[in-house]
Amino acid sequence: MPSPTPPPLGDLLDALSVVSIPLRTRFRGVTHREAALLRGPAGWGEFAPFLEYPPAEASRWLAAAVEAAWVGWPDPVRDEVPVNATVPAVAAGDVAGVLARFDGCTTAKVKVAETGQTLADDVARVSEVRRVMGPAARVRVDANGGWSVAEAVTALTALGRCDLEYAEQPCRTVEELAELRVALARRHVDVPVAADESIRKATDPVRVARLHAADLVVVKVAPLGGVRAALAVVEACGLPAVVSSALDTSVGIRAGVALAASLPRLDHACGLGTVALLEGDVAQDSCVPRRGAIGIREVTADPELLDRWAAPPDRVDRWRTRLADCHAELVASARMGA
Repeated sequence: MPSPTPPPLGDLLDALSVVSIPLRTRFRGVTHREAALLRGPAGWGEFAPFLEYPPAEASRWLAAAVEAAWVGWPDPVRDEVPVNATVPAVAAGDVAGVLARFDGCTTAKVKVAETGQTLADDVARVSEVRRVMGPAARVRVDANGGWSVAEAVTALTALGRCDLEYAEQPCRTVEELAELRVALARRHVDVPVAADESIRKATDPVRVARLHAADLVVVKVAPLGGVRAALAVVEACGLPAVVSSALDTSVGIRAGVALAASLPRLDHACGLGTVALLEGDVAQDSCVPRRGAIGIREVTADPELLDRWAAPPDRVDRWRTRLADCHAELVASARMGA
């Protein structure tokens, strides 16, 4: 989808603040979350692509930040969004402490297939989540594409005994996901498959639906280029959707809430409680779940917190360069679509 022409680069650089916030627990190899925040006429936007993402991919995150800060979002159809707890690849003994940070959540997403860990570690972690939350809770796992089809069949056969809501991106490719769904069905393993990376990192996210590779899709605002772009992907896929985040501050979480609040159908709790994984935030009133949900409200970055978590000057320079590179990508995309 071609992007609208962004504001001038100078306006974006003038509106930029960069923060670096420690994580409570190492998550996907990250110990500090860096994010660039933009203040525009419509509010605040977050530009925080992970550091390894090249400009072509990271430019979608800038498009989402520009939408938030300069355009605003579609009108919501609900007042609050149910949220899941997120459990990193911690030891089973640490599970209860992690879950305690998510007020009232009755759904948990558990990271599995972590490099250096075993299936036994995953089973212990997921089993402990089930024990702590009880039989009525919904428990889902997220492998981030870490298994082959054969490994996924073995793992989900074992983990499925914990009564999983679904498995998120168990294999890397769309073709593998489609093969896995068939393999699970043949073995009577009743674990639905959700596509995440196959949606947000794909040039053609609708292939997931065409190849019958998933039972539902996980969508994230920033990697898809904004709320409106994500809504278009969900509509084109025609599958139930779960909205998730990418270790965002409250500014980024608010965009995810805007997407979830705009979806015509929302059957699952959303992965928008990840501010609880950070040691700090940029808003005084953090966008975290209360009684298992996040309500629709405005989120404003606080100047004192921006100063407290300000990134070092060399990192700010790096983000200014990233922003300029991504701005060039958006301008080129707009010209091609004109």
